[in-house]
Amino acid sequence: MIRRPRFRARPLASAALCLTMPLAASSQAGATPAHKATTTTINWWGWTPTDSAEATAEIAAFNRVYPDIKVNFKLITIANYPTAMRPALVSGEGPDLFELQPGAYVTEFGSFAKDMAPVAAQALGSNWRSKIAPSGIDGFTYNGKLTALSVGSVYAGTLWVNEDLFKKYHLSPPTTLAQWMSVCKAFKSHGVGCFVQGNNTEGFLQDTLQSITNSVQPGLWTAASKGDAKWTSPGIVKALTIWKGLFSDGIMEPGSLGISQYPQANNDFLTGKYAMIMMGTWYTANVTKSGMTSALQAAGVSHPKPFPILPVPFPNVGGHPSAMYGDADYGLAVYNKSKNTAAAETFAKWLATSVAGQQYVANQLEDLPSLKSVTPNYAAAGIVSPSLQLGPIKRLAQTVGTVTEPRESLLSSAMQNGTGGILAAAQGVATGSETPQAAAKALQAAAVASGVRFK
Repeated sequence: MIRRPRFRARPLASAALCLTMPLAASSQAGATPAHKATTTTINWWGWTPTDSAEATAEIAAFNRVYPDIKVNFKLITIANYPTAMRPALVSGEGPDLFELQPGAYVTEFGSFAKDMAPVAAQALGSNWRSKIAPSGIDGFTYNGKLTALSVGSVYAGTLWVNEDLFKKYHLSPPTTLAQWMSVCKAFKSHGVGCFVQGNNTEGFLQDTLQSITNSVQPGLWTAASKGDAKWTSPGIVKALTIWKGLFSDGIMEPGSLGISQYPQANNDFLTGKYAMIMMGTWYTANVTKSGMTSALQAAGVSHPKPFPILPVPFPNVGGHPSAMYGDADYGLAVYNKSKNTAAAETFAKWLATSVAGQQYVANQLEDLPSLKSVTPNYAAAGIVSPSLQLGPIKRLAQTVGTVTEPRESLLSSAMQNGTGGILAAAQGVATGSETPQAAAKALQAAAVASGVRFK
């Protein structure tokens, strides 16, 4: 697993969801006219939605337009997804639809997917590329083939803050490294944790490193990922040095290398033990009363009371504002050996290219929709504190519209988790077992070993 697509605060539910209803013609924008068929059953495998109620609702909404396509959704935990998919696809008995994410999944499983470019053109017209977020095209294109239709995108490079705690202690979110250190010192003087992050897996640790590097030298992380700059560049060494300082200067908690972002760090933030956490746009779901209530219940709060959280830019720790970065969250691929291709394409097109399907995605406030013309219905979302939160979350959605840097689509799993990769380098620097210079050399060696060609 090389990406952390949207991690929901709700508990995981393992389920196979089936709803049956027949094909009917649709006048919805982006929907495909009904084809003549008897009731058809398609199997969809994926790691998301993790909430069984949401998967049920998505299928039910689809079935109101296409009632003769029965959809069976099989939820597979993200940790088990690769091992479940490989034998199924190789055997020729894979699901009609399966989920992909940019990066290693596209590389490994893209050869089993039909080219979805003709499907996108059928749904949106010959200018379909101009109607879809670029991250939803670039991240799924492999060997000249569009392997999946992007459902939505996620972006990282923000902190989320507990506004109640900041207000209680008359503090403001930090905008510089010095302010970050000062704010943490102030919170700790009141017995409140400052910043929580789970660093025992590669995951969010990489987000922090990319944000630091973007602040030191904008674009360097992406350049190194492409082979346009070396991982031994002075900017990378400086970023690793700042990373080390987060631990020695009291921003990172000493035990962070032993905990995970989900559920541990997430639960600690939601229960008020810490004032800040690094999360991306998927965390917007928690600005709603229902989303925050579910998140608090999952965190073990027996009588949850929603409180306002706000997204703030990653502090300027290296001399420049830190640009955000992102990829398509997940896309729907049609198995090239499916016996129900037309029905599978119909569902993929409905969720990824129709106004109705994309509006449903947008309104969850976890993914930003792939279809550019669709925006979330904030008024109906039930935001905890609209006067406080609506402005920041709208600005966040506008900001990511200009994002050009990918999050993980350029990095192999070996580069992230292998010997000398990002996880090993970051943890080594944090513990002091490796200098920033040595870690940078290890990253360069890992990139070369993984096949990156440097200019």
